[in-house]
Amino acid sequence: RTFTPFYFLVEPVDTLSVRGAFIILNCSAYCEPSPKIEWKKDGTFLNLVSDDRRQLLPDGSLLINGVVHSKHNKPDEGYYQCVATVESLGTIVSRTAKLTVAGLPRFTSQPESTSVYRGNSVILNCEVNADLVPFVRWEQDRQPLFLDDRVFTLPSGTLIISNVTDGDGGLYRCVIESGGSPKYSDEAELKVLPDPEVPLNLVFLRQPSPLTKVTGQSAVFPCVTAGFPTPVISKWKLTFPLPKLISDITEDDAGTYACIVYNGNETIEAQADLTVQAPPEFLKQPANIYAHESMDIVFECEVTGKPTPTVKWNKNGDMVIPSDYFKIVEHNLQVLGLVKSDEGFYQCIAENDVGNAQAGAQLIILEHDVAIPTLPPTSLTSATTDHLAPATTGPLPSAPRDVVASLVSTRFIKLTWRTPASDPHGDNLTYTVFYTKEGINRERVENTNRPGEMQVTIQNLMPETVYVFRVVAQNKHGPGESSVPLKVATQPEVQLPGPAPNIRAYANSPTSITVTWDTPLSGNGEIQNYKLYYMEKGTDNEQDVDVGGHSYTINGLKKYTEYSFRVVAYNKHGPGVSTQDVVVQTLSDVPSAAPQNLSLEVRNSKSIMIHWQPPPAGTQNGQITGYKIRYRKASRKSEVTESIGGTQLFQLIEGLERGTEYSFRVSALTSNGTGPATDWISAETFESDLDETRVPEVPSSLHVRPLVTSIVVSWTPPENQNIVVRGYAIGYGIGSPHAQTIKVDYKQRYYTIENLDPSSHYVITLKAFNNVGEGIPLYESAVTRPHTVPDPSPMMPPVGVQASILSHDTIRITWADNSLPKNQKITDARYYTVRWKTNIPANTKYKTANTTTLSYLVTSLKPNTLYEFSVMVTKGRRSSTWSMTAHGTTFELVPTSPPKDVTVVSKEGKPRTIIVNWQPPSEANGKITGYIIYYSTDVNAEIHDWVIEPVVGNRLTHQIQELTLDTPYYFKIQARNSKGMGPMSEAVQFRTPKGKVSCTMFHLFSCFARKRAACKSVNGSHKYKGNSKDVKPPDLWIHHERLELKPIDKSPDPNPIMTDTPIPRNSQDITPVDNSMDSNIHQRRNSYRGHESEDSMSTLAGRRGMRPKMMMPFDSQPPQPVISAHPIHSLDNPHHHFHSGSLPHFYFPVVESVRNTPSTDTMPASSSQTCCADHQDPESATASYLANAQEEDSGQSLPTAHVRPSHPLKSFAVPAVPPTGSTYDPALPSTPLLTQQGERVHSVKTASIGTLGRTRPPMPVVVPSAPDVQETTRMLEDSESNYEPDELTKEMAHLEGLMKDLNAITTA
Repeated sequence: RTFTPFYFLVEPVDTLSVRGAFIILNCSAYCEPSPKIEWKKDGTFLNLVSDDRRQLLPDGSLLINGVVHSKHNKPDEGYYQCVATVESLGTIVSRTAKLTVAGLPRFTSQPESTSVYRGNSVILNCEVNADLVPFVRWEQDRQPLFLDDRVFTLPSGTLIISNVTDGDGGLYRCVIESGGSPKYSDEAELKVLPDPEVPLNLVFLRQPSPLTKVTGQSAVFPCVTAGFPTPVISKWKLTFPLPKLISDITEDDAGTYACIVYNGNETIEAQADLTVQAPPEFLKQPANIYAHESMDIVFECEVTGKPTPTVKWNKNGDMVIPSDYFKIVEHNLQVLGLVKSDEGFYQCIAENDVGNAQAGAQLIILEHDVAIPTLPPTSLTSATTDHLAPATTGPLPSAPRDVVASLVSTRFIKLTWRTPASDPHGDNLTYTVFYTKEGINRERVENTNRPGEMQVTIQNLMPETVYVFRVVAQNKHGPGESSVPLKVATQPEVQLPGPAPNIRAYANSPTSITVTWDTPLSGNGEIQNYKLYYMEKGTDNEQDVDVGGHSYTINGLKKYTEYSFRVVAYNKHGPGVSTQDVVVQTLSDVPSAAPQNLSLEVRNSKSIMIHWQPPPAGTQNGQITGYKIRYRKASRKSEVTESIGGTQLFQLIEGLERGTEYSFRVSALTSNGTGPATDWISAETFESDLDETRVPEVPSSLHVRPLVTSIVVSWTPPENQNIVVRGYAIGYGIGSPHAQTIKVDYKQRYYTIENLDPSSHYVITLKAFNNVGEGIPLYESAVTRPHTVPDPSPMMPPVGVQASILSHDTIRITWADNSLPKNQKITDARYYTVRWKTNIPANTKYKTANTTTLSYLVTSLKPNTLYEFSVMVTKGRRSSTWSMTAHGTTFELVPTSPPKDVTVVSKEGKPRTIIVNWQPPSEANGKITGYIIYYSTDVNAEIHDWVIEPVVGNRLTHQIQELTLDTPYYFKIQARNSKGMGPMSEAVQFRTPKGKVSCTMFHLFSCFARKRAACKSVNGSHKYKGNSKDVKPPDLWIHHERLELKPIDKSPDPNPIMTDTPIPRNSQDITPVDNSMDSNIHQRRNSYRGHESEDSMSTLAGRRGMRPKMMMPFDSQPPQPVISAHPIHSLDNPHHHFHSGSLPHFYFPVVESVRNTPSTDTMPASSSQTCCADHQDPESATASYLANAQEEDSGQSLPTAHVRPSHPLKSFAVPAVPPTGSTYDPALPSTPLLTQQGERVHSVKTASIGTLGRTRPPMPVVVPSAPDVQETTRMLEDSESNYEPDELTKEMAHLEGLMKDLNAITTA
């Protein structure tokens, strides 16, 4: 591969333009193939394809049509650069050219009229911006003014006329012609005066001023004077005379210029400096380079210029960013550890304030098997074989062995190795070391200096960095195998200060110490400050203080206490090496506390022994040198005797008087003086001396306190104080006190027996002794405590628990932990347990979760639900109690289940009106604000085709009118809360009745009056659930003889929600008494739901489809019952609801004998009933009524009826009602029908009426069996003969009036 010539023939130059002008920035590059030319403006590529003003010419130049320039819009002004690219070869960039657009023509100053003496000089000002100066010209009398050496302009545009003549007089103005119409200045008149009569002093009209120019430009030093006689510039003074106009300036023209003016009478002088700047110029340009991968190369670039140019490098048009592998050193570019992608064109771009220049070179990286034609002088890689002739074929060496780093420093590593196994001698082998930073794929290479050398030192590494090294041996046939990579980390570089020398410390007083030191010898930069560390000797609580200088005095120290000091210097990198500790003790002082535990022991009638302890350690303030004892008689203020003793802690005071009370006090002494004294304490000497002719008596008391492995024994001395006690003997052992014996001093009053076994029974004895012997022992026993691990103390519970509601199912719990530091940062292994629950239902269990942070996100909660939260903390075996609770209610969510128990019933008496009942959704997820009822005759119709009925949220029933008769309808209900609509219920079908007259009670009774009549239930398929706790039947009875009607006071129901009233019926409710009777009793379990509605039907006859079954017993004899009503006061609830299941049961007189027995298998909850024809199968019909929720007891007295039956079939029971607060028993018997199957009448076991309102279980009342069929028939026939037609008519009329009253009551 050969180098490809690729360079610029023409590069753009700085250009000055005016608005609207056409500008061409020239650029042309040479290469084969031809390069692609692009332009950059201010570092960004121009899109010339869509630009209608800028155009790329065929040679690569840039044409700008009609330069745009205004105060706020300067799109064309800026720095332009030409970019040439050859595919698969590289990219080069030209120098940067500045395009300046002259501003709007404005005058900074304008000429003013003036006069001048003939022969003098004059200045006419016309100053404009520097970029407008080339467009300024002058006119005299509105004609162009021609310039010469006498008439010239300054760079600012100012006109100077020297050696004025009469022809110079006239009107002058300056003109700016920068495109568009010219702009004229004010006109100024110049008058030329004749020579003055008297001399005039020399003055400078314009002195030379300092100039800065670029090489090649021209410089003008104005030196304009006036005076008479006419002044003459005698010379320009530098090192040699120069003219005032310097053309084509070079750097040699720089210097100081002086203008000396003389007119024969006087001389004046002025001077100015000329500074010459030079654009960058290359002294050495980069050269093309061949190289192999992993080599280090350098592109050399030497530039000059003034000011000194800055150098940057480009690779293929992009700026090279310096890094560990691309380094710019003294304008040269080093590329270390070459890789293939480093190929391309590199340009050295030099720039200073007055210009820029570029020069480039090409880098080609050859394959390893291609020799480099000549070793480039710019290669940084030492002695290499790359430039040798191509290798011959033959065996290659194996990998070098045992590569190790024999020396590791901060910036170099020395590697050594052994010869390859294939060539044990290795005299002719050379070695190449490849190395790279760990994680970088760019390898660098270092070669050994001579054949056979097996070590190399890699220089210029980074401190504290991991490098990977491998070694390859090379013989005359070429390079062999590589060694296994070796990882080595360089040492960290120490740039921190050394230790401060000459640290000294000395005590100033009992509470202060001064520390001094010098500046570190190796500061590694400026020392910013020092830190002085000090600590009381024997503790580990080191304190520090920042110090700016070289000494510091620490005050407030403890007296006569040793302190250690050390100093650390800081520079910008951090703390340096600490000094060695220096230990100093503060000065001593008098003790600041009195001796402790002063005690007196009367020895005999003339002496008292004093004992004490030294003052507390921190209050001695120096070495205790002795103690001062002062004593006196306590009886009167006698003189004080003073005794100074040594450092012993006792003193025997002798020579005292018998039976006299003495007071004593003690104070401690140091070399500094006497400290405070103890309080006075007193003791009285004996009247006579103590007896030691016999042993002491028994100690007066002995107490033991067992611990786990020790027992504390305490005692009091014998009561007889006249016998000398020299000490006490303590014996102890397991089960026996004689195992071990300990003797203590007579002054001691307690002792701790150590090293005992836990949970063991010890016997302890105590005896006082003197020189005669031991006295009588005192015994005590104790059991040591069991060895148990004490419970760890509990931790403090978290505080400030807060619940932040985030959504319908998420709450964030946060808290604080007072056992943490103020920043609440957790650094140990503690964790927190969060627990939460809701109180609905009441027995909900807690859920818990653990976390190691001070917050927890509780998810999967129920919407619109109140939760309580608490937190506890656990650390190891220690836990806290639960924190105080926080509460939060989740946000609402749309209902997620439809309304339930949707039922449809016909409205009695209005066959085209139906009543829809339902219950709220199980998952309402919020307060229900409304319902929508959809209904249609086509279940498959689109939902938007169904009819819609909206209902407010507190209603659970609704009436729909004007439906078509005998038509099936389908109903769906949808609930709504504040968040939106929930799902729809399943469609419920209901067929409207055919419109026949419904069975009223009177029809029902007439059905019974006929021999073959029955009322048949049609559509009884709907079932209803209820709530047992609201079952409260009204005490409403109708008797066929008395026909009394006892209503219960009604009161409007304050609760708009309808309640449920079930009447359970199950197999336990009906029990045959006689085993001979047929047990096939048909029973049904009905539950009834009634709902209060303003527009609901209120008559009993209107409650169709939800009725309790009515019992219809028949009797052949006129019954004579007695009915009494008693109020029940156990019902304390003032509002008792009576609904569908709480209707009364009635007795009706039978007016005609019945030939066929009635059946109880009746359809429940009939939606309509019609009287059947005579030819139908005879049935006895039961009437069921839908109670309205408006039937409610006022609750003050609820009567109950006690019925004394005159015949077994004349009475029946009403189900008991549990009182408010009691739980309803679902097995409570209701009133089943008396079933008559086949010719048999069955008895029924029912609840007693007397149990109504009581909390005890109901007592069953046995109803005797009915007579056999023959007897029943006979009784019925007798009854037929007992009732005349007129009587029947009266009874029926009476009954009809009764039913009207009943309707009126239920309506109310």
